[in-house]
Amino acid sequence: MLQQINQTAEYLRSRVTMPMPKDAIILGTGLGALVDHIENPQFIPYTEIPNFPVSTVEGHSGNLIFGTLASRPVIAMQGRFHYYEGYDMKQVTFPVRVFKALGIERLYVSNASGGMNKEFEVGDVMIITDHINLFPENPLRGKNYNELGPRFPAMTRAYSPRMIELADKIAQAEGIRLMHGVYVGVTGPTFETPAEYEAFRIMGGDAVGMSTVPEVIVANHASMEVFGISVITDLGGKDITQVPTHEEVQQAAVIAQPKMLKIVQGLLRQI
Repeated sequence: MLQQINQTAEYLRSRVTMPMPKDAIILGTGLGALVDHIENPQFIPYTEIPNFPVSTVEGHSGNLIFGTLASRPVIAMQGRFHYYEGYDMKQVTFPVRVFKALGIERLYVSNASGGMNKEFEVGDVMIITDHINLFPENPLRGKNYNELGPRFPAMTRAYSPRMIELADKIAQAEGIRLMHGVYVGVTGPTFETPAEYEAFRIMGGDAVGMSTVPEVIVANHASMEVFGISVITDLGGKDITQVPTHEEVQQAAVIAQPKMLKIVQGLLRQI
């Protein structure tokens, strides 16, 4: 594993002409178009990167992009990898390991999620303050490499309180309705039943999705500062009769992109 991480990091260093960034962004379903705002982009397809999986989900383009956003150098993943695609957790989180090897200090994770909080509306943006991990496998399961992080990392502050506070100030200044909540990570690929939405809400969840949690665990293991943001693309529960589709989720995410972009750009300017 260490050899693969170092091999991939060395390959990317050899391909990239700009200074290595300190900030990396993972763009989820329907949010990949945010790369249009990255200046002087250098695209490296996942298919060309040694040891990288390949995204198979519609709406995930499959490129690693180096460039500048809000005048700051960044790496952006245009498409991520999911457990439901058949990858194991070490494959799902491999890019985060490579980011750390490249010197990344802050990870921004985004996703499209189903809202369970009764105050949420489709198109809302939710800052992730905590998560509930319902994946059947932890990405840290197995041999621990001390070079990557401790055997038993704390997850008490998995999402940076400092960055959450800054995001709140940015949203207030921009007039953005910004929600806070707990993200429930599940395997998918099915959308949840009404009973599951209700159960997750009783557990303390505000939104549910099929990603993010594995990457956040590994980023914390690697001592990165993490900021998580969800776009509420559909609503679920016993009183909701709408049947969500992947196409509708993508459309809702695209509509909400400008709000997410303002917050991420604001953070990059102030961090």
